[in-house]
Amino acid sequence: MKPLNPIVAACPPSGIRRFFDIAATMDNVISLGVGEPDYVTPWHVREAGIYALEQGFTTYTSNAGLLELRSAIVDDLSRRYSVTFDAVSECLITSGVSQGLDLVMRTLLDVGDEVIIPEPCYVAYGPCVTFAGGTPVYVPSSPAFEILIDEIERAITPRTKAILVSSPSNPTGAIQPRAVLEALADLAERHDLYLVSDEIYERLSYDAPHTCMASLAPSRSIVLGGFSKAHAMTGWRVGFVCAPAFILDLAGRIHQYTMLCAPHVSQAAALEGLRSGDAQVAEMVSDYDRRRRLFVKGLNSIGLTCHEPQGAFYAFPSIRSTGLDSETFAERLLQAERVAVVPGSVFGPGGEGHVRCSYATALPLLEEAVKRMGRFVDSL
Repeated sequence: MKPLNPIVAACPPSGIRRFFDIAATMDNVISLGVGEPDYVTPWHVREAGIYALEQGFTTYTSNAGLLELRSAIVDDLSRRYSVTFDAVSECLITSGVSQGLDLVMRTLLDVGDEVIIPEPCYVAYGPCVTFAGGTPVYVPSSPAFEILIDEIERAITPRTKAILVSSPSNPTGAIQPRAVLEALADLAERHDLYLVSDEIYERLSYDAPHTCMASLAPSRSIVLGGFSKAHAMTGWRVGFVCAPAFILDLAGRIHQYTMLCAPHVSQAAALEGLRSGDAQVAEMVSDYDRRRRLFVKGLNSIGLTCHEPQGAFYAFPSIRSTGLDSETFAERLLQAERVAVVPGSVFGPGGEGHVRCSYATALPLLEEAVKRMGRFVDSL
């Protein structure tokens, strides 16, 4: 038979999912892997979805999404970060941030264009660049996972089209200092580059305020956001892209042929979450903060050195003291103690020597996970 697409065939399966497919076949496993809140979507948001069904809101919306939702999104960003987007032409509702990332890369990139990605980074970044015909160019970050401007500048070539950043970060939980992002904005201006900013975790910021990239470089910033994390709406699949109109005009053309629109019911629920969900978001963030401090303290106490993450809900401890590489550590921990973590190597070369642990898990389970991990480390 004729061969299939070689670009897709060369793309490995997600390194996150492999361990959790194995864990699903085992009993008594504590999963610290999948990046999903352990909260159920707040009742008033679910109720809005139920009401939308009862009212028969089961049709398509406009390709760009419900105008009410787009208006609420740009108003919310303006209120919290003093950035300005036009709801009609500069906001597009997507089926999650993942689809938004795919649309943006296919809009920006011509074959052979390069996208600079500081790593460790989310596993989807490189494949989305590659699927769009581009070339991901990975650059290291500091030991504390801060973006290194000099490393990015050294990586710029005539084919560089964009820089893709995430703050707060998946997998490290790091928040980039405003001064670093200002330097990044200046670099992009000097080299005429787009800035793609994944801000899905922006509400989950604990020790430092979030800086929206569009507040620093409005004419060249593309902001990705959504409702999955802070609003506990992963399965509803609602995200958004905010960007200059000339970018979203083209992104919308791809969207209208490949997705048409995000689910109508999900958009109605997201609108309720944005309008009336601040109290629930604040409650969840406070709880994550408490878990963060306890879990990171526990990791350090068992000899797994861990920077305290400033955002998201991930800890990224070093496992170098064990003498194991990250994949071996994760496999043996799962078999020996029934704790599932993600090898840091799946997030790029800079992730090797670490594992990603999600603390979006009930506090008693986090405490038990630390005990099991401690036993495992002692056994080595």
